[in-house]
Amino acid sequence: MLQKRVEEYIAANGLLEPGARVLVGLSGGADSTALLLVRHSLGCDCIAVHCNFHLRGNESDRDQAFAQELCTRLGVRLELCSYDTRQYAAQHHASIEMAARELRYADFERLRLENGASAVCIAHHRDDSVETVVMNLMRGTGIRGLCGIKPKNGFIVRPFLCVSRRDIEYWLTVQGQNYVTDSTNLEADCTRNRIRLELLPLMRQTNPDVDCAIDRTSAHLRQALAFYEEAVDKSKAMCVTPCADGCDIDIQSLMLLDDNGDSHLKSKAVLYEILSGYGFSESLAEQVYAAAQGEPGRCFHAAGSILYVDRGRLLVRKESETELLVDVAVEDGLEVQLPDGSSLAFSFAPVNAPISRDRNVATLDADLAGTSLQVRNVQNADSFHPFGMKGRRLLSDFMTDLKFSLPQKRRQLVLTDGKDILWVIGQRSDNRFRVSAETSRQLVIRLTGR
Repeated sequence: MLQKRVEEYIAANGLLEPGARVLVGLSGGADSTALLLVRHSLGCDCIAVHCNFHLRGNESDRDQAFAQELCTRLGVRLELCSYDTRQYAAQHHASIEMAARELRYADFERLRLENGASAVCIAHHRDDSVETVVMNLMRGTGIRGLCGIKPKNGFIVRPFLCVSRRDIEYWLTVQGQNYVTDSTNLEADCTRNRIRLELLPLMRQTNPDVDCAIDRTSAHLRQALAFYEEAVDKSKAMCVTPCADGCDIDIQSLMLLDDNGDSHLKSKAVLYEILSGYGFSESLAEQVYAAAQGEPGRCFHAAGSILYVDRGRLLVRKESETELLVDVAVEDGLEVQLPDGSSLAFSFAPVNAPISRDRNVATLDADLAGTSLQVRNVQNADSFHPFGMKGRRLLSDFMTDLKFSLPQKRRQLVLTDGKDILWVIGQRSDNRFRVSAETSRQLVIRLTGR
């Protein structure tokens, strides 16, 4: 019966193509052992993969030996992966659990590609999904966290989500197949284990069918999620304009998503769905929502992203981890490539050469400018003497007058001699370095490719 239920589940969810080669994750526990046996008994083209994380001493070696013996007996090819998980975790500042996950899934994908496999089968079962739902509920979650484990996520498929741990263990007993047990799963020393060993048994005393009830609820929520995501996508199209390094959100269009009396539920939900894709937490999205209805000028940082509250818009951009600083040793014919794909071309010209009025061309006194220059980002308190104007101006005020958005201000580059700004690149040169009656030759700098 277990085999039939699994086959029907695979077909109903479109998890595997008939006759396709698959990888099967094999830890040696009851779940993965049963999964390999089921796939093998159906005559599938299987390659087993065992990952030894070397975290449990002799138990880790025992599990590997079990996997090798089982695959030899079945005539199934086995790929062994071995890791120094603790060292990897320390190097990448990750928890042991996260390190093991990253190592395992990286090798799964590598082996899938090397062997031309269509999928990687993982032995998560219904109990695992139920535990995940309860754990997410306790932590506080949205609708996705209550949907349980997905049957399919990219090339990862989970054919056993239709059966329970008890079903699996009973089936193995009938088959006369032994398996190994991870002793750490028997200790209530982490949240998931406490849910498995203490909380769920207590819930079953009130409702013996609680696992099925939670699983049914998750299935209903997955259906509701499909409608929710469709509605969110339509709402995004009404207020979001994508750009190369992020997106612009029209605040008025966002607020118009709300019906009268719904307490901004729709606009808040859509804003979070947009911002979560850029690393913003729910609490940070709430702060952005409040700021969107106030004065412009605030900015918010998330992992790898920055958001500016601009005039009528929220501007979300990927945030560069390093500031730009390019040293330039000026010589005739020099061309300097900039990270955005544009370039600066340097040349010298006679003093009487015509001076371009193109803002992408700066014509300076070559002797005043010198030959040791730098291209860098705008910095706080930068100031210069704009050509055609008297006196010094803060660069931030100059850009405000040009109606620069906050991201434009952040991306603006300047050419300096290490002390003074010679050119706000692509905008205005500094009056102190202009060509005058005392100039002997011109330094001409052209911005191209922008």
